Amino acid sequence: MSRPDRFTGKAAFVTGAASGIGRATAVAFAREGARVAILDLSVDALRPTTDAIRALGGEVLVLACDVSVPEQVEAAVASTVAAFGRLDMAFNNAGVENKAAPLAEIGLDEWDRILDINLRGTFLCMKHEIAQMLRQGGGVVVNTSSGAGIRGVAGGASYAASKHAIIGLTKSAALDYATSNIRVNAVLPGNIETPMMDRFTGGDIQKAIDLEPVGRLGRPEEIAEAVLWMSSDLGAFVTGAAISVDGGWSL
Repeated sequence: MSRPDRFTGKAAFVTGAASGIGRATAVAFAREGARVAILDLSVDALRPTTDAIRALGGEVLVLACDVSVPEQVEAAVASTVAAFGRLDMAFNNAGVENKAAPLAEIGLDEWDRILDINLRGTFLCMKHEIAQMLRQGGGVVVNTSSGAGIRGVAGGASYAASKHAIIGLTKSAALDYATSNIRVNAVLPGNIETPMMDRFTGGDIQKAIDLEPVGRLGRPEEIAEAVLWMSSDLGAFVTGAAISVDGGWSL
């Protein structure tokens, strides 16, 4: 249920916000009163998200950023603080899927591409977000892992490795900052109706539906609801958690 003033006066930072889960979460934050910095590789790609937030009367900062580049991430966090005065909630969602292949056939360039964006990018964002949260006295970080973060995926070793590592990163950071009023959690989506799922299945979405015990794909908005709960006072006693929102896929 939407609560229009839950995040009034707060600032959110959402990566991978051009589509899918990132877009849904950025719009949900804005709907509930947050000022939102949205990031993706290009400003043009972010236009639909920007328009959706402005249609709600929300305040949005649009930033082009490659999360694997340290200088760009540092600048994006600094721009957010310059615009909004603070950074209360960060949703590190930017990520890419692998080209399906058994492990021995994965090229080093492809391995590096997945780990650079999914893992290095999450680390860099956390590094600069948490530094700001320490300066202001607290905040909440939510990272996107995956059901592939707690089980193996045939043909997906690089993706699964990156998503397993994000859980370890999340749990370790949660312990690092547990006494600093900074909570760090991860959301683990299952098979969700997103452009990434279209690409991964080659457009044969039924393949993904057949893997879901509940018999359907999840909606990006359902992941957004979990992220907002973790980011709100309702989740105040939750840190270091890896919460599956996957229709039972990872069971």
